[in-house]
Amino acid sequence: MAPIPGSGLAKGLAVTLRTMTRKTVTEQYPDAQPELPPRTRGVIGLFEENCTVCMLCARECPDWCIYIDSHKETVPPSAPGGRERSRNVLDRFAIDFSLCMYCGICIEVCPFDALFWSPEFEYAETDIHELTHERDKLREWMWTVPAPPALDPAAEEPKEIAAARKTAEKLAAAQAESNAPQASEPNAPQGGES
Repeated sequence: MAPIPGSGLAKGLAVTLRTMTRKTVTEQYPDAQPELPPRTRGVIGLFEENCTVCMLCARECPDWCIYIDSHKETVPPSAPGGRERSRNVLDRFAIDFSLCMYCGICIEVCPFDALFWSPEFEYAETDIHELTHERDKLREWMWTVPAPPALDPAAEEPKEIAAARKTAEKLAAAQAESNAPQASEPNAPQGGES
């Protein structure tokens, strides 16, 4: 049996009419900002004060998109008779986001918490060379990094915090013991004189 002429057109118009009556699901992106999940991977921010120029992030990066330059400076001894030390000083820290695949390995391997994810994703450029963000630009992204989530009240206390608390309690107890004899000594001679 041959199809009725124009039946394909009628089916197409029926689909169009059905779709026109439904609510649209398209988000008008520039006008309406999307609701991003809390751990969105957007751009990487640099907290420069924590960077020790250990180069772990650049070595572990599978795309080789992190560029770090540094020089050594001599630091005078902290105590008299001590030895001079040398330390690395950061000259350049850049990430080429045209090469980056946003795997997050650099953030995970950083032992000093110098790199963070920012949920910002609107950093498109007309020139590909502008996607290499130098340390000034990476420092600006740090202002967009959200605060860490609150700890679960039922969670076990981290070992580092427990150890720090015990040390602080021991120091406070030692301080209290050293202050207690000093407070009683001045009273003793006064009692003996009268």
